[in-house]
Amino acid sequence: MYKKKRGVIGIIITIIILILLVVFTNRNVNQMSYIENICNILVMPIQNGFTYLKNKLSGNDAFFADIDTLKQENEALKEENSKLEQSLRELEIIKAENETLKEYVNLKDKYQDYTTMPADVINRDISNYSSTIIINVGSDDGVKEDMTVIADSGLVGHIISVTSNTAKVQTIVDTATAVTSKISTTDDTIIVQGTLDDKTALKATFIPTDAVVLAGDSIETSGIGGIYPKGIHIGTIREVVNTSNITDRYAIVDTAVNFEKLTTVLVITNNI
Repeated sequence: MYKKKRGVIGIIITIIILILLVVFTNRNVNQMSYIENICNILVMPIQNGFTYLKNKLSGNDAFFADIDTLKQENEALKEENSKLEQSLRELEIIKAENETLKEYVNLKDKYQDYTTMPADVINRDISNYSSTIIINVGSDDGVKEDMTVIADSGLVGHIISVTSNTAKVQTIVDTATAVTSKISTTDDTIIVQGTLDDKTALKATFIPTDAVVLAGDSIETSGIGGIYPKGIHIGTIREVVNTSNITDRYAIVDTAVNFEKLTTVLVITNNI
């Protein structure tokens, strides 16, 4: 009887030990799995980052080499572009000089009956009360007061003062300038003068009562007055303004010369 009890107790103890082993074994496994999961969460992103960086660097050697090549090519293109721009500027300068020389030649051919001297406009004063320009020739070049100044399209004005290397020109649109002129189609004598209202036009007055004046008529210098030679184009009549008294009628004359864009002139050194 005693032996049977011992046998049962032994079996029970054995079962308890087995159960405990199973429990503790499963607990260790679960703990290890939990620790491994934490390690994986922490370590895997870092490991993946290093792997990506390694692959990126090893695969981009050619890319960085291409960047260096592109930089060199870009610098070469910049240098070539700079040379082309310099050449273009030189060509523009040559073109401008050729245009100026061509304009001088055209002026001389057009006014070959006169002895002339070319000049450039270097300054201008165009206001409501005056209209003068400065040219780059003076007394050292033989320029004197009252010499006539012309452009390719027509009359510019006359010289009112000189220095050794410059001259001031009072233009025909200056309100202080009055030019004895004539209507080329009828030879009727009139006076044209600058106005305060319009620096691109003149006012023609003292129109003979029997003169037939029409828009589009050409106006030129009459040669009367001692300053301007005869036959230099001044402008074209834009409109005729009739008044209650025919002796007071007048005309608006558009100047042939564009004074805002005037750059090249000729000084007539002999009036014939």
